[in-house]
Amino acid sequence: MKLFTDLNLKTPLLNGLEDLGFKEMTPIQESAFPVILSGKDMVGIAQTGTGKTLGYMLPLLHELKFSEQVDPRILVLVPTRELVVQVVDNINEYAKYLNLRTLGIYGGVNINTHKREVAAGVDIIVATPGRLYDLLVSQTLKLKYCKKVVIDEVDVMLDLGFRFQLTNIFDHLPQKRQNIMFSATMTDQIADFIQHYFYNPETVSIAVSGTRLENIDQTCYPVENFYTKANLLMDLLTDEEEFKKVLVFVGNKKDADRLHEAMSPQLGKAMAVIHSNKTQNYRLRSIELFDSGICRVLVSTDVMARGLDLDQISHVINMDVPAFPENYMHRIGRTGRALHRGKTIMFYTNKEQDNKERIEQLMDYKIPELPFPDEVEVSTELTADERPVVRELFNPHKKVEDERGASFHEKKDKNKKENQGGSYRREIAKKYKKPKTRGDKKVNNRKKK
Repeated sequence: MKLFTDLNLKTPLLNGLEDLGFKEMTPIQESAFPVILSGKDMVGIAQTGTGKTLGYMLPLLHELKFSEQVDPRILVLVPTRELVVQVVDNINEYAKYLNLRTLGIYGGVNINTHKREVAAGVDIIVATPGRLYDLLVSQTLKLKYCKKVVIDEVDVMLDLGFRFQLTNIFDHLPQKRQNIMFSATMTDQIADFIQHYFYNPETVSIAVSGTRLENIDQTCYPVENFYTKANLLMDLLTDEEEFKKVLVFVGNKKDADRLHEAMSPQLGKAMAVIHSNKTQNYRLRSIELFDSGICRVLVSTDVMARGLDLDQISHVINMDVPAFPENYMHRIGRTGRALHRGKTIMFYTNKEQDNKERIEQLMDYKIPELPFPDEVEVSTELTADERPVVRELFNPHKKVEDERGASFHEKKDKNKKENQGGSYRREIAKKYKKPKTRGDKKVNNRKKK
C-alpha cells in the first residue's frame, strides 16, 4: 500500500496529514490521485467510509497556489448542510499549514451573512446546490475563475430534486474546467448527468455498488411491529459495554420522533435525534454530542446521516429495511470506517421480507438471523401505517344517498324569492313612478301643452 510520503506533496500539506496521523493511502485515494492531478474529468465509485473526501481534496490542495483574488477557484457540491460543515472541517484540517480561505454555504442561515463572507474573498467553496444557486441569481457570487468542480454524493442530490439547481450552476461555470464526481452508487440518472456535463471522464471504481463490506459483521432479527422493535432496541441498549456508540436509522421523520418519544424516558439525554424538521443548530448540536460520546444513541433518517464521517460507531441498527438496497449499503457504511471493524443489526417484519431479500441478492450474502429474545415484550400497539385498512365492500343497511350528495336539500319558500333590491327603493319607485330626465325635451313639451 502506498504512503503519502511517496507522493512528493508540498511540505505544508504533508505536515497537516502527519498531524492527523495519516500514513497509508486507501485504494480510492491511491487510484484517484494521478487522475485528478492530470486534469482529466473523473468519476470515482467506491464503498462508503473509504476516504473519498481526502481522495479528491489531496491532489486539488497540492495544485492550489496562493492568490489574493476574491472569486473562488474550487467548488465542492454536497447534498446536506451537515455534510457541508464536515467537509469544511476536513479541508481546514488537511490545509492547516496552507494559507487558504474555505467557506461553507448552506440554507437555514441568513443569506446576507453568506453574501458578506463571499465578498471578503474565498479560495474553496463547499455548498449545497440550493443556497449556491440563490447566491448566483443575486449576482453576489461569480464562478468565472472556478476551474475545479467536485460533486460528492450526487445520487442524493438528484433524489432530493436538485437537478434544476445543478444544471443552472454548471451553466455559470467556465467551459474549460475539470469535473470530478464521487459516489458510492451509480444510477441511470447519474450516467445521464455525466453524459451532459463531463468530457471523456475516466472512471475509477474500487468496488462495484453492493459489494459486501468485509469488516462489518451483519445480523438481523425477525420482529412483529414498530413498537416491538422499540422494545428490542431498548433491551439491546441495556448492555452499555457492547453498545457504546449506536447510530439508529429509521425510514422517515415521524418514525424518528415516535422512537425518540418511546425511548427517551429510559435513555434521557443519552439519546438524540436528527431529521430535516429539526433546526440547523439542533441538528449540529446533536451530531456534536454524539460524535464526542456524550450521547450514546443517535436516531437519524437516511438523508441526514448520508456521508457523515462519525468516529468509532460501534453499531448501526436498522429499525426498518430500506426499499432501495443501495441505501442499506450507505447505512451500514457509517460503522467499520477506515479499516476498523463494525457491527450492524437489522429489524424486519413480514412486510419487509422482500426488501431484505433484495439486499441479500445485491450483496450476494445471506444475513445471519438471530432468534427473537424471550424476555422482550411483543407489543400489540400498532402505528397508523401498520393498522389494517378496513374497506366496506357491501352493506345492505346503508342508506342510499341522493345522487346530488348527502348535503343537498330543497330551499325553503322564503329563500326562493327573487332578490329585487332593497325595500326602500321599491317603495320610492311606486310613489314617484319612473324618474324622468331633465334633458328629455319631448316629455317636457307635452307637459307645457
